[in-house]
Amino acid sequence: MDMLFWVTLVVLALLTGIWKLFHNLVWRPHALTRWFEKQGITGPPYTFISGSLEEIKGLMNLASETVLDTHSHDIIPRVMPHYYKWFSLHGETFLYWFGTQPRICITEPELAKEVLSIKFGFYPKSKARPPLAATLGKGLVFVNGLDWVRHRRIVSPAFNVDKIKVMTKRMAACILSVLDGWQEQAIQTEEKYKEMDISEEFLQLTADILTQTAFGSSYMEGKEVFEVQKELIQRAAASLHDVFFPGCQYIPTSWNVQTWKLKRRARNTLKRIIEKKLNSDDGRHSEYSSYGDDLLGFLLGIPMAKSSRKQGGQLDMDEIIDECKTFFFGGHDTVSHLLSWTTLLLSLHNEWQEKLREEVLRECGMEIPDADKLSKLKLVNMVLLETLRLYPPVAIMTRMASRDMKLGDISIPKDIEISIPVPMIHRNKKYWGEDADEFKPMRFVDGIARAAKHPNALLAFSTGPRVCIGQTFAMIETKMVIAMILQRFTFTLSPQYKHSPIIKITLQPQFGLPVILQPLHG
Repeated sequence: MDMLFWVTLVVLALLTGIWKLFHNLVWRPHALTRWFEKQGITGPPYTFISGSLEEIKGLMNLASETVLDTHSHDIIPRVMPHYYKWFSLHGETFLYWFGTQPRICITEPELAKEVLSIKFGFYPKSKARPPLAATLGKGLVFVNGLDWVRHRRIVSPAFNVDKIKVMTKRMAACILSVLDGWQEQAIQTEEKYKEMDISEEFLQLTADILTQTAFGSSYMEGKEVFEVQKELIQRAAASLHDVFFPGCQYIPTSWNVQTWKLKRRARNTLKRIIEKKLNSDDGRHSEYSSYGDDLLGFLLGIPMAKSSRKQGGQLDMDEIIDECKTFFFGGHDTVSHLLSWTTLLLSLHNEWQEKLREEVLRECGMEIPDADKLSKLKLVNMVLLETLRLYPPVAIMTRMASRDMKLGDISIPKDIEISIPVPMIHRNKKYWGEDADEFKPMRFVDGIARAAKHPNALLAFSTGPRVCIGQTFAMIETKMVIAMILQRFTFTLSPQYKHSPIIKITLQPQFGLPVILQPLHG
């Protein structure tokens, strides 16, 4: 009797497992395809297990072999060729499959606003794949629900304008040191100019700024974390479109073992930095924080962070570590590539480079600009907004329907992901006009809300309650770098430049950005 019972139990378990596999891999894709077809929504056919991933990889590999005309900002066919193809075949809203995960792509600003602005957690952040989760942990980027509310409430004060102003001196010192090095290299050449891959220079510069402003006196240890996080992000990007089998991240392959080592190294170094700062007397009499005037110091010094976690007012060690990882991702890759694309556009449009230089010299002279002077650089701000429109660092946003939802006229079942391709919305001629693919900063002369026919057609920093917490920090940093470069140099594109934007987590130049940099003063 006992044997019969256990055999029956095993058979039932096997049958249940087989049914779940059949349901998830065969029946559900078929049923959802029919469900959306009845609503007039089609898309590429589902392929067993891999969904649309093989087609995505094939199209992206082909696109990566092309080089665009240097003056063309119509980058969609290269950076997201799958969206470009499916949009032309299936319309503005279509269904595709990220492996076995169904995604609805929306390209209407009003629908994007509805998804991003809703305040009741109906569209939480999609769960990150393990490689990206290992890189960023459970910081503000990925937490949801009440955990997100708690994190946001605690972290927000560290990014208020007054505290960012305090950090501008650290930013300026890093920038000045780098620019002095560029000038010295240039004047030592016979031609009195320097050709360099400025995208690599910006990656290094923003890393220096970030480690100084995030960790202050722990700068060298912060640099170590940065190098580890950089490698983890590269690994996450390399595996982004691979078929993922749940649980494979726990198998001790050489790839996984190396990832575990990097993750552990980053955590241990960050923990050491945090513990050192908690036990330090540095900055105890600071006007802003009892732990110093850097991001980590502000975070640790927030009064709420000292209250009981049971009351929802404290981050534990692991959560603080994960927020530090978020600093790296949000404050490094995105800002460095924004600087690169801005430099490209000002190199292509020399008249705007001159306009910005005149504005900087008029408002700042040759002095290092502070936050108040940076706020007066209206033309610089317009150029940065136009750069963010044409080359947004974060190109795709995803959300998950937490229950059956109605989005516009679309009925969306629970657990369907919503994909928002930001560059496509930023180039929608219905909202931006026939010149949507052209560089025209004056479209922002009356602000963001009036730049297009829809007030939410610019999504570079997202919108709604989960709008990027670090956008003020990023814009001040970018303005300061651009302003200080314009004070000291003119720059043009090198003939070696290949216009090949590509998405590797963030939107970046595939082959770098070689420019010719010439000092304005001896």
